[in-house]
Amino acid sequence: MTGEHMQIGEVVARTQLSQRTIRHYDEVGLVVPSARSQGGFRLYTESDVARLMVIRRMKPLGFTLDEMRELLAATDRLDSDEPIEDSEHRSLITTLRGFEHAAQQRCNELRTQLERAEEFAGTLRQRLSAAQTGPARA
Repeated sequence: MTGEHMQIGEVVARTQLSQRTIRHYDEVGLVVPSARSQGGFRLYTESDVARLMVIRRMKPLGFTLDEMRELLAATDRLDSDEPIEDSEHRSLITTLRGFEHAAQQRCNELRTQLERAEEFAGTLRQRLSAAQTGPARA
């Protein structure tokens, strides 16, 4: 690590994303490294890691790269030191609310899928237990 920058290996360890995935997010413009070393290595900051964590949390919920880009653009604008007009601020808040609602809905769908999967696994356990303790076949 150099100063406040970290190399991709440390980012991999902190985010539990692969180097390939992090490089892909760079290539598509979602998380561009804040700097490059003299040798050309990607260097990341805490802010870059935070962006990667947002993406990592969105991915299992099925958000697309464009949706990730939209959310990051909205949060970047809200976090910006530049003044925001009221109408733009309301629009950004509406965007965040939309993503929050979509995330909640997708979490609920995943919970339902998990319940069904656990029910199926339980059925298989019961079936296996019955088969193992049942009468031997001749």
